Amino acid sequence: MAPPAPPPSRVFAELDLAPAPAPAPEGRVGPPALPGREVHVSGSAELSARPDRARVSLRLGSRKEAAVAARSSVSRRLQYIAHSARLHGVPEENMTVTEDFSRVENTYQMEAEVCIIFSDFGKMQTVCNLLIEKLGTSVTISPPYFYHTPEAIDALRRQVCVTAVGNTRRKAQEVCQLFGQALGKPLLIKEEETKEWGGHTDSHLSVLADSQTLQERIQDATAYASCKVFAVFEIKGKENRRNKML
Repeated sequence: MAPPAPPPSRVFAELDLAPAPAPAPEGRVGPPALPGREVHVSGSAELSARPDRARVSLRLGSRKEAAVAARSSVSRRLQYIAHSARLHGVPEENMTVTEDFSRVENTYQMEAEVCIIFSDFGKMQTVCNLLIEKLGTSVTISPPYFYHTPEAIDALRRQVCVTAVGNTRRKAQEVCQLFGQALGKPLLIKEEETKEWGGHTDSHLSVLADSQTLQERIQDATAYASCKVFAVFEIKGKENRRNKML
């Protein structure tokens, strides 16, 4: 059996060192101008971004024979939760409270849910630990749900494209130096392919195992993006070795 054929080589750079044509004498119409010397390069980049927000839900309730007693029990805990969050820098607009009051047989039941959005995960842990310590089993705290804001995803997209262009330029510079040439200005930069995967958004309601650690949840919510770029750069001429030495 004949051995398998080797995989085709991947071309990431092409150097065109053909000299530019001399200009036609004044008063005469010459042939169309040919392109000058160029280097054609492909480059890519892959970046990741950790989630920039976490949402924590807290549930609490009370069942009493008197309606006022049921409301008061829940209200006191809601005030303590809001006060603790504010003390740790959580703005009022990042806290949402939902209440449900009902009659169950001969008793009154008051239930509430507090959703808090954190941008500082260290403060999030501090607040949750404090509430568990002070309120105990009278409050149920769900594991945090990590996600990206649209601004964070847009920043990742921009950053990976800029990084890909920078990598492509460095590659072109290396090719030119190999041939003793100096890299000039870019003539064309074209985005050939972009990919995104992973990550969560605020509307993405994925179900995660309660047994996951905090770091595992952050890793699951990490977003990734890649970008491939094709570029054409001008070649200015021979590299000035004296300037290089300076």
